[in-house]
Amino acid sequence: MNFTLLVVVLLTAIAFVGVVIALSRAISPRSYNAQKFEAYECGIPTRGKSWMQFRVGYYLFAILFLMFDVETVFLFPWAVVVRDMGVQALVSVVFFIVILVLGLAYAWRKGALEWK
Repeated sequence: MNFTLLVVVLLTAIAFVGVVIALSRAISPRSYNAQKFEAYECGIPTRGKSWMQFRVGYYLFAILFLMFDVETVFLFPWAVVVRDMGVQALVSVVFFIVILVLGLAYAWRKGALEWK
């Protein structure tokens, strides 16, 4: 296969990104002061440390939400053309759903869905 076109497109994209970044650095206004590097939240100055730890349960819950949200994004196009695809597509989607259900069962068993 001839990869010349692919190489040209990649080099053009890299050059375009480099030019845009260099141009934005060259013409953007700069202002350095200590207040710009402070944490900002709702217009109220922070007191104490602005870094706080969150329980890992929040992250697990968010990851599970994203997992099933992405599942919906993948299943919608399949549902539109399911009649044209045949039995192999049905088996593939059932396998996909079984893997997701196993992931949900694992998370449920580990207690990731409990809001404490």
